Amino acid sequence: MTPAGAAPGPRSDQWWFAAWQIQNKVWPITKGAGVTVAVIDTGVNAQLPDLRDAVVPGKDFRPADGNSPGSGDGRTDTDQKLGGHGTGMASLIASRGTSSGFMGVAPEAKILPIVSAALDTAAAIRYAADHGARVINVSAGHAAPLGKCPQDVQQAIAHAIQRDAVVVASAGNSATTDNRVEYPAVCPGVLAVGAVDNQKRAWADTQRQPYVSVAAPGVLVGALLKTGRVDTGLSGTSQASALTSGVVALVRAKYPQMSAREVVQRIINTAKDAGPPGPDNQTGAGVIIPADALTANVPKSAPNPVFAKFDQWQKSQPNAGNAAPSPTSTGKTKAQADKERAERNTKILLGAVAGAVLLAVLIVGLVVLRRRKPATVGPMPGGMPGNFPGTQAGQSGPPPGWGGHVGAPPAGQAPPQPFNPPQGQPGSGPAAQQPPQGPPVGPPQ
Repeated sequence: MTPAGAAPGPRSDQWWFAAWQIQNKVWPITKGAGVTVAVIDTGVNAQLPDLRDAVVPGKDFRPADGNSPGSGDGRTDTDQKLGGHGTGMASLIASRGTSSGFMGVAPEAKILPIVSAALDTAAAIRYAADHGARVINVSAGHAAPLGKCPQDVQQAIAHAIQRDAVVVASAGNSATTDNRVEYPAVCPGVLAVGAVDNQKRAWADTQRQPYVSVAAPGVLVGALLKTGRVDTGLSGTSQASALTSGVVALVRAKYPQMSAREVVQRIINTAKDAGPPGPDNQTGAGVIIPADALTANVPKSAPNPVFAKFDQWQKSQPNAGNAAPSPTSTGKTKAQADKERAERNTKILLGAVAGAVLLAVLIVGLVVLRRRKPATVGPMPGGMPGNFPGTQAGQSGPPPGWGGHVGAPPAGQAPPQPFNPPQGQPGSGPAAQQPPQGPPVGPPQ
């Protein structure tokens, strides 16, 4: 616990503070005051002393079936498997460090907690944008159908951009397995984040995809669990995304009049190249540098691939400018809204009728087959995720000191072995809790 009267400071195992020179070059400028960051995750334990002053009432999008432990406003972490993933991400962004000493990079920012299942991703993003979030963090990912962003999620992101919010998402953790395309990271307008270690080396399992925008610390980046304990042996793009959201909050606090588009442009153009020279599909434009993002002179003509991609999508949508209206100001008449709702309901009804007919045919077929031979039991479709593996191997060497104009990082040992969490399977069965990107913020299995 921090001694009475002492100013909280980061723990010695929070190596990204030294690498980014947060205390010397960033906090003298800003600590994120006045900026709200939405954390779309498992909820946040707002009773922890480190987060009590940071968390504001949010929203729980899970069905109110009477069986869920959530509080309804996001201020309870509903995670029953990973130790408190949402609390962990919130702690990386804005923990005050008052009890555990674990600090967020933007310790004066506010956290808007949103509990969301996979099918509620679009609604969660819209809610965040409509409730004052200037940064929206999604440390989760789902398999993108046909490698593209689902239309409802893309429309929600467009709505968030119209509301001047920056959307940040984890790139994914399956590079050494299926390296799948994930949303919302793949969605135009999203700042997708890969993970690096303290030598600026790409984490072995950070996704190798062209949608990766930038990278941030994600190897052995600990977090505050919902129990109040700090786990230091964690790795994943979840943490990288959360830290990036914290840095975006710092920039927004320093430049309150700067648009979301300009903030993203600034983050990208002040990143420090990592890996092969030039942009690559693991670290994007490079590792983000908070001090430079706050102080560098970034020309208005500087490239902005995230918004170039969004602009291209927007041009392909005739009604993109009105595609994501505010629930309180839709721009439509009540008759238009009722008509659209009726059309959707008609489609659902027709689909249900067709499904019933198909089911009847299948039942008849099954009856015939059962008369011919005994039925056999097969595997359940979709499969449930297995247990999580252990934590990462240690990193070699001290943090290289990434802030400002620093030379190349020292050479170290080979990168740690990957740590693969299971990924969500959207589109089958009831909506499941969003699978976090990165290893569990809880004890190793």
